[in-house]
Amino acid sequence: MLELQTTEAALKQPLPAKRQSFWGKVWRYRALYLMLLPGLLYYAVYQYGPMYGVVIAFKDYNVIKGVMNSPWADPWYKHFKAFYDSPYFMQTLSNTFLISVYKLVWGMPPGIILAILLNEVRHSLFKRFVQTVSYLPHFLSMVIVYGLMIALLSQTDGLVNQWVKELTGTTIPFLQSTDWFRTLLVTSGIWQHVGWSAIIYLAAIAGIDPTLYEAARCDGAGRLRMMWHITLPGIRAVILLLLVLRLGHILDAGFEQIYIMYNVHVYPVADIIDTWVFRTGLEQMAFSLATAVGLFKSLIGLVLIIGANRLAKRWGGAIW
Repeated sequence: MLELQTTEAALKQPLPAKRQSFWGKVWRYRALYLMLLPGLLYYAVYQYGPMYGVVIAFKDYNVIKGVMNSPWADPWYKHFKAFYDSPYFMQTLSNTFLISVYKLVWGMPPGIILAILLNEVRHSLFKRFVQTVSYLPHFLSMVIVYGLMIALLSQTDGLVNQWVKELTGTTIPFLQSTDWFRTLLVTSGIWQHVGWSAIIYLAAIAGIDPTLYEAARCDGAGRLRMMWHITLPGIRAVILLLLVLRLGHILDAGFEQIYIMYNVHVYPVADIIDTWVFRTGLEQMAFSLATAVGLFKSLIGLVLIIGANRLAKRWGGAIW
């Protein structure tokens, strides 16, 4: 009797669906894969295709002979050693790390804070106005931003220096001072991009379950408590994701911004790897040296992004 009941129960269970082949799944979701195709082609042509040029770092590249016909460097690490033996190696490396860390430490919190504050604004018109004003500088060219800095901070006729001169009788060389350069660099970057970064955090905040706030209000929690215990934990994964992605580019430090802002007076605190490569490698047509330094940066970025992701796993925010 027991066996009969077991057999009947087994017959009533639905049969397992037939396992689809790989190409069967592709055909089933062909519309999605078709939309994905342009993005894949872009990365294949412009990101992975040019990677064959990495071999230039191990060759004495000659423009006329081309990549494949140029002779191999002897020894193979010749161009890496040239960068390491350069008297500017430690200076450019330390400047790159310091500027990147300053931008990371001081650049991320303002976007998070602005997003949380905007989320608390109940007047929609005022909220949209602040959002628009804060992210408009993101679309300005760095040349325009530097022009504004000159108009404000120029030692001869800058608006700020005119006020300083009226108060103290002297002027401050903001743009030529090694003491002020990094502060101005980080501050101008925050002003230009804080609104744009806040958009990402606002989108993450919008995905938080509103019933959590309702439950907190019923328990007597104020706005500060809800921000600290609901909003911040709710966007933790996004913060960790952006942190991991920015750590992968920690050796970039912002070539365009620094190249436009720096001058011979601030080289000791402003010269980074990219600007040194541009002057030494590209202007002198030392393409093998420039490629070797680029590969060196990429390998360090890879190690940092893997390490950061492993660390993020402990906090429940890993991206793979």
